[in-house]
Amino acid sequence: MSAAAAVRVTPAAVLRSEWIKLRSLRSTRWSLLAATVSMAGLGALVAAVQMNRWTHLEAHDRLTYNSLDPAVGGWHLAMLAVGVLGVMIISGEYTTGMIRSSFMAVPRRTPVLFAKLGVYAAVTFGLMLVASVVSFLAVQAIVSQRGLQHGLGDPGALRVVVGTALFLTVLGAFSLALGAIVRNTAGGIALFVGLLFVLPGITAILPATTGDAIDPYLPLSAGSAVATVVFESPHHLSPWGGFAVFCGYTVLAIIVAAVLLVRRDA
Repeated sequence: MSAAAAVRVTPAAVLRSEWIKLRSLRSTRWSLLAATVSMAGLGALVAAVQMNRWTHLEAHDRLTYNSLDPAVGGWHLAMLAVGVLGVMIISGEYTTGMIRSSFMAVPRRTPVLFAKLGVYAAVTFGLMLVASVVSFLAVQAIVSQRGLQHGLGDPGALRVVVGTALFLTVLGAFSLALGAIVRNTAGGIALFVGLLFVLPGITAILPATTGDAIDPYLPLSAGSAVATVVFESPHHLSPWGGFAVFCGYTVLAIIVAAVLLVRRDA
């Protein structure tokens, strides 16, 4: 490689290249739109239905109702779009063969992975934070008819709004790392679904003591703790403790992806 070419391969240049690739794909636009609409709108829809059926709810449900959970409940659906897109961002390049061009331009390879992670994380966090705030404000306006609204200054409110955006951002990085490990879109999505959705179902059929001990440490249970106010089970990690565990899983997946990226042929 010439000295001039080496100078041009800067972190900023790699980031700019990945940003261009990300925003030029039609699948990116549709997936991020789906994630944003889901995050911003699902909670308001659920809250509207709950308020419409308020008199039909059980007395216990009315007494324990907390509008903070539906305020960010859209993450249940948004995570699918964020996760699938994360896998596709890198697996799609292996499918089309574009990854070879990327590695020819950046022979060290790992800057490509980290640039993809950085760009996708920044875009995801920005969109999901805005969507979380919109959902929060919409839900509080809807439940105000029953005097159930919360403000951002209330205990747990700011944490779930920001925490939801952080959870979905790390989830996107986790799924991107899985795509880099598997290098196949179908395989990466299957691994993502298996780890996030199938594992909890498996622990549910285990003996109660075993399942209760394992479930809090599963990726979905740990990561979503930061986006939850009312926990269905008493067996859970603290919000930030669970998020730290999920970040640990993500860092481990990124390390494995980086090592394999260097050792394997494109």
